[in-house]
Amino acid sequence: MYSDLIKFIRDWYETKAAIALHEPRFKEIDRQYVLDAIDSTFVSSVGEYVGRFEQQLARYLGAKYCVATVNGTAALEVALKLAGVQKGDEVITQALTFVATANAISYNNAVPVFIDVNRETLGLCPDALEKFLDETAIKKNRETFNKNTGRKIAAIVPMHTFGHPCKMEQIMQLANHWNIGVVEDAAEALGSKILSKHCATFGRLGVLSFNGNKTITCGGGGAIITDDKDLAQRARHLTTTAKLNHKWEFSHDEIGYNYRLPNLNAALACAQLGQLDGILGDKRKLAYSYETFFKTREWGQFFTQPQGCTSNYWLNTLITPDQKQRDDLLKITNESGIMTRPAWQLMSDLPMYKNFATDNLKNARWLAKRLVNLPSSVRINA
Repeated sequence: MYSDLIKFIRDWYETKAAIALHEPRFKEIDRQYVLDAIDSTFVSSVGEYVGRFEQQLARYLGAKYCVATVNGTAALEVALKLAGVQKGDEVITQALTFVATANAISYNNAVPVFIDVNRETLGLCPDALEKFLDETAIKKNRETFNKNTGRKIAAIVPMHTFGHPCKMEQIMQLANHWNIGVVEDAAEALGSKILSKHCATFGRLGVLSFNGNKTITCGGGGAIITDDKDLAQRARHLTTTAKLNHKWEFSHDEIGYNYRLPNLNAALACAQLGQLDGILGDKRKLAYSYETFFKTREWGQFFTQPQGCTSNYWLNTLITPDQKQRDDLLKITNESGIMTRPAWQLMSDLPMYKNFATDNLKNARWLAKRLVNLPSSVRINA
């Protein structure tokens, strides 16, 4: 049944070998930057490439500040702390997300609340968020509390699923009305925009990831994005083990984190960032080809960018008519050496998060039974 899909993917990548879901593309410039960092002997968190990457990324996003971290999860953990999340606070996020979103909340000893997504974006649903807040929240002295649990609702974490932007304007309006901070999980959304505004720049804090399977990569890597100078300074201080600035003495004024991006990784990140526009262009060509291919098939809906948005199409996504067709497609493609995958298990279905509050998760459960991610790498020979 799916032989022409297998042929389409193999023809696109021009190979009969195994095809990964999303692999990096490296060129000679990537090698040159890394070798230059090695030759400098500054391969840890002190080195010129770290600062260069932060400046270049902030400029690309139209943000004032960027603090580079060892990975996206670390960035989100610290961003939540910077947003004022404390032990026992509640943090609202979506059930359909990668586990790092929920883990970062837990690292702050906070309590996740899992809300539904919508089918237009695959991200946090503003209608579901509004309903939850209207039914559950109460304001006290410019702070918001869950009237059922008594806990402070300290933050909202929308995640841009597979690089498709959430409805950030509506989410920000709700957050502002309820005086709740927004920490934007844009780990998958580098290069995605709503109109002309980049993901990661809507909330007071945003985070990005440069893991090995992301749009650009430096092996690991993450970043905290903000326009707030004080938050940026504190982020840099906390992620550098809270070390006080001195040429030779080691003095620390609080419990910090060894979360700064190493210079060796930053060198690769600089090289990759310089190629980002071309990578995004190639990924959009692939997405358009998938869209054209699936228009003549009855295997489901190829998910396209939400209205008013420019998506990076990090992972191309098909929504099948039912779970059986999803399972059949997954089985046949993977047995043919073409990696496809289903959605993540919903956070509320994982053993460590199953006892936390949710709404009905109607859309999240519907999508989890039907969603398939398709190979999304930029062609190596492109």
